[in-house]
Amino acid sequence: MFEWFRAFHIIFVIAWMAGLLLYPRLLVYRMEAAGNPGFEAAMDAAARRTRNIILMPSIILVWLMGLAMFGQKWDFLVTQAWFWTKIVLVVGLSGVHGYLIGLGKKVAAGERPVEPKRLRMLNEIPMVIAIFVVILVVVKPF
Repeated sequence: MFEWFRAFHIIFVIAWMAGLLLYPRLLVYRMEAAGNPGFEAAMDAAARRTRNIILMPSIILVWLMGLAMFGQKWDFLVTQAWFWTKIVLVVGLSGVHGYLIGLGKKVAAGERPVEPKRLRMLNEIPMVIAIFVVILVVVKPF
């Protein structure tokens, strides 16, 4: 079963990352569309669909498949420093996810909690974390 869990884990990580990279862009476009009700509504709908169809299901399934793999290889993984470092990074990435979802709800309500330029910079965080996670899992540097 481990290989099935791993396959689905990878599939849902890809979906989650796609959503995390797209969602902030949609928020930027929404904020920059201020004063254009039709475009604002379109960006709100796109952000909502991205959140509900991609982000939320994928984060849940990433964690479920990850925990299933952890349960299958507990004796090995519990002793690996690279694994615990990966978990810390994934928890951090989950926090970024939550922050972005909260930001999206504020933007949809007409608030401007951050400037678009800052949001563009925040948009890079998921990819940076993903790079480190992949290196930890593939290279296992420690």
